[in-house]
Amino acid sequence: MTSNPLNPSNGDDEPKDPLAEMLQNLMSGKGIGDIDPAELAKAAGLPDDPNLLAQMFSQVQAMMSASSDGPVNWQLAHDNARRVAASGSDPSVTAAQSREIDEALRLAELWLDQVTELPATGLIGRAWSRAEWVEETLGTWKRLTEPVANSIANALSSAMTEQMPEEMKSMMGGASSMLQNMGGAIFGMQLGQAIGALSGEVVSSTDIGVPLADLEMALLPANVAKFGEGLSLPENDIRLFLAVREAAHARLFVQVPWLRGHLLGAIEAYARGIHIDTSKIEDLARGLDPSNPEGIQEALSQGVFMPQRTPAQDLALEKLETALALVEGWVDELTAAATEKLLPSAAALRETVRRRRATGGPAEHAFSSLVGLELRPRRLREAATLWAQLKEERGVEGRDAIWQHPDLLPTAEDLEDPKGFSERRKLAEASDTEVDDALQKLLSGGFDTPEPDAEQAGDGDDGTGPAAEDSGDEPGAPNDGGSPRP
Repeated sequence: MTSNPLNPSNGDDEPKDPLAEMLQNLMSGKGIGDIDPAELAKAAGLPDDPNLLAQMFSQVQAMMSASSDGPVNWQLAHDNARRVAASGSDPSVTAAQSREIDEALRLAELWLDQVTELPATGLIGRAWSRAEWVEETLGTWKRLTEPVANSIANALSSAMTEQMPEEMKSMMGGASSMLQNMGGAIFGMQLGQAIGALSGEVVSSTDIGVPLADLEMALLPANVAKFGEGLSLPENDIRLFLAVREAAHARLFVQVPWLRGHLLGAIEAYARGIHIDTSKIEDLARGLDPSNPEGIQEALSQGVFMPQRTPAQDLALEKLETALALVEGWVDELTAAATEKLLPSAAALRETVRRRRATGGPAEHAFSSLVGLELRPRRLREAATLWAQLKEERGVEGRDAIWQHPDLLPTAEDLEDPKGFSERRKLAEASDTEVDDALQKLLSGGFDTPEPDAEQAGDGDDGTGPAAEDSGDEPGAPNDGGSPRP
């Protein structure tokens, strides 16, 4: 019979592995001496409900006794995200809500047809609960956070091993595999907590500006209602305005196929270059006081696990923020154009959304503290101004043509000076044309044949030079093919 890794004793008389016994007591909810598992959970920002906490620790016990595919326990992240999403009010979507969302998104597509050259997507509008949002988007969250998550999990594991007293290292025995998985388990729980909290704030599948669910167009009725609380605006107006934003996002990502990969790739490249300052984690490990959970929570909230950025990462982040701002600015401008004459509350809703996107909610701040990545378009207003300027100069078709290729996208400099964008683009296009002409001439051998001198070109005897003019022939006289007179 295989022994339990959490309890390696094979008989009543055989002593247990002390570290394994300690972890077993913790995960089973018994605690370790004066350390209360509920207090530890509170410090980590986890639910304090005893039953929910018991289920969670039971899940962690099973997860830590099994091997993980990588440094991060993604199954634990998934399960914790679902728990957090369901911990509040997450009613199932009713048939009436599904019909309202579908009708709103269909109408939004018709309105957008009047203000953009990009064709409609043909996607079916969806109504999601918060749990459904977690299921539909978790794969993309994993893709976005895995590089940073792996770094943090490895740093946690190393810090715990290095800070462990020597006498405990000698007692590890069969618990070593659990310790190796502990960093991934901790980060998985925290990431699941952040994603689950986000599910209570987002109103659509593209609310954070990134297409978390490919080829989907969806709203969350419960969160749409929550968004409208305190605005004193008609519920239908709010739903329609948010539907237009969602449809504009979906249209852009569907009709510009390279854009989704461009954004996700930029986030991945940024995340891969992040390095974790393990000294902060080591300092936290040395100064932990289990009897003071508020102090632990304060340390965590101050970003002790926040990845440290290098100058190269700052540059990468600037490019990413510019791309996010361009997407949000285009959607903002189109939504305003599509709704300004049809929804009396459009201007107020536009400003509300702008402020919400600029500041971010509590869950978004928690996510950024965890992985060191903010997905807020800091320059949304400048980007919207740029798209409005391009429409004025080039028309709707010329404005939307900017999305044909990533090399055509405006830069951070263009956001600072929207009116100078077209002039800078003309200079760049002219320079590119000169290079293309020179390259074509080189390939055709044009540089190998010397060009004739301008004067020599007019002195030849081919009948086109001055000699032809002095030949004495009458104008219009027939050419008899004879030799010219001397």
